[in-house]
Amino acid sequence: MSTVGHDRVGARALLAGAGFRRLLHSRFAAQWGDGLFQAGLAGAVLFNPEREADPLAIAAGFTALLLPYSVVGPFAGALLDRWDRRRVLVVANLLRGVLVLVSALAVALGATGLFGLALVVVGISRFVGSGMSASLPHVVPVRTLVEANALATTLGSVVTVFGAVCAVGLRAVFGDGDVGSGATTAFAVLGSVAAAWFAGRFTAGALGPDEVNEPRETVRAIARGLLDGGRAAVRTPSVLAGFVALLAHRAAFGVALLLVVLLMRFRFDSGLGGLGLVAGLFGVGILVAGLTTARIVARFGRRRTVQGVLVLGAVAIVGLGLPLAMPTVLAAALLISFAGQIVKLCVDAAVQRDIGDDTRGRVFALYDTLFNVTQVAAVALAALVVAPDGASPGLILAAGGCYLVGLAGFTAVTRHG
Repeated sequence: MSTVGHDRVGARALLAGAGFRRLLHSRFAAQWGDGLFQAGLAGAVLFNPEREADPLAIAAGFTALLLPYSVVGPFAGALLDRWDRRRVLVVANLLRGVLVLVSALAVALGATGLFGLALVVVGISRFVGSGMSASLPHVVPVRTLVEANALATTLGSVVTVFGAVCAVGLRAVFGDGDVGSGATTAFAVLGSVAAAWFAGRFTAGALGPDEVNEPRETVRAIARGLLDGGRAAVRTPSVLAGFVALLAHRAAFGVALLLVVLLMRFRFDSGLGGLGLVAGLFGVGILVAGLTTARIVARFGRRRTVQGVLVLGAVAIVGLGLPLAMPTVLAAALLISFAGQIVKLCVDAAVQRDIGDDTRGRVFALYDTLFNVTQVAAVALAALVVAPDGASPGLILAAGGCYLVGLAGFTAVTRHG
């Protein structure tokens, strides 16, 4: 693991930087809109009385929300390391806003081909997210990256959850049919417009890249983006080990997410309100992780911290999931989100600190690509064997096993790195 040091200066000192505040504002606006859009679309497809949903339909919905970056990731990384990131953030956010409105209109009209639009909208959202992550080292000192990333990522994730909660509230106002779902989804455009406005306040070139280490031909640069990101990650043990741990978590989380949706809808009969409660607990877990990760890493080191939370994830998903009762499922959701967010913060910091600026965008693009492919694959495979009401103890045990496989892989890479 990297031995590069890091300082803890406190949130107040970090927020004193105008560039960091501006990037945070853009991130928060974008992620609020993402949370609202995804929850609005999920409600339209999965909890709409005018539509039917079964495990395979739910898996298809998650695919639409998670797969996009797997398609555009190889292209996005090269573009983020080639083009002015400030301009990319402005244009991408505005384009996303237009497509959010198109998606909302399609929902309101009762269209069935929503997954294609969702793929594009969420793909752009992932592109924006990678751009912001790659830009962070340009607005804070390198030695404060761990703390700055914890603050930005954690609060951003909480804002995403808040956006989802707003969608639940808007559905209560507009109704849960097609027209009401469309109206709810349309509100997400506000986040895109605000994110573009905040990003536009940076000067040209302020977010990098400082150097361009790519072929002059754009097509060739794009085509090799994923490969370059993979090479950079493999050459950096701290990043490679982090990828192993995070992918294990996302596989387990994908299985758990499908089970929770089915349990809430069919076994506990709590509908979208129950999922809203789960989302709120996810937010609490993420927030607690953000407030404690820097202290935990400083006390135990990054390696022992990641190992510990992988064990916590395995114990939580098996011990609290197997009773198949709503209180224990909610407790598992809280602990799993806490563990997963700590792993993510450690991986983010490793990429930002240990990968050069000329390839950082491509590594983040690879990161998001693998992140989403893993979860999509886990959801899809689980959908083939899951019980109709989500009561599948075998899948719960398999999810716990994913954490243990991740623990073994992470330990092996760090030991030989």
